[in-house]
Amino acid sequence: MNLEEHYNNLYNTSIEKIKNDTYHIDTLIDSKSDNRFGITLLLRPSAAVKTNIQKFLSELKAIEPNQYYYESTDIHITVMSIISCYNGFQLNQINIQDYIEVIKQSLIDSPNIEIQFKGLTASPSCIMLKGFMNNDALNSIRDNLRQNFKTSTLEQSIDKRYAIQTAHATIVRFKNKLENKNEFLKTIEAFKHHNFGTFQVKKLELVYNDWYQKEALVKKLFQFEL
Repeated sequence: MNLEEHYNNLYNTSIEKIKNDTYHIDTLIDSKSDNRFGITLLLRPSAAVKTNIQKFLSELKAIEPNQYYYESTDIHITVMSIISCYNGFQLNQINIQDYIEVIKQSLIDSPNIEIQFKGLTASPSCIMLKGFMNNDALNSIRDNLRQNFKTSTLEQSIDKRYAIQTAHATIVRFKNKLENKNEFLKTIEAFKHHNFGTFQVKKLELVYNDWYQKEALVKKLFQFEL
């Protein structure tokens, strides 16, 4: 996959939808009765990179304060959605240790993963950072996870929504109608190629999570050192 091309196609299609008011508003973000949970293997950017992201989000918040902006604690890259969030999923339905063992078998030696967040992309419901990997190690781990979970008897929904190959991170979701759309889009365009920084991936986290990865609802199950 040509990541740059993929991100740019997403950006162009989605920005057009935002301009035409055919973007998607998420009505469940503030819902107290949202009961969608799952388990995810993820990684998190460095503190320095998160600081850069928050500077940008501060500019957007000043223009559109009524949207959903990710806290630094919640910003992540999904390595693999192992059980995609669904209504009523609870940890007591699975044996966590079995999942930890399959993930351990799927890791590779000395992956030396570096990720650069450079520029923005979008979907009809959110704004995302474009993440670029320095090698194929992350996708090799993903391929191992696919194979190992496929041959296991564990509950999983890997690739049910889409086969993940990117290193993007969602940072804004639309939860209300955009009130200052032109100004908002102008700022997005200004940061379209902005370099938010590069970080080394030293660990992966297996978490029990809600749809939005809100810190208050996320439970860390295991940390894998790379």
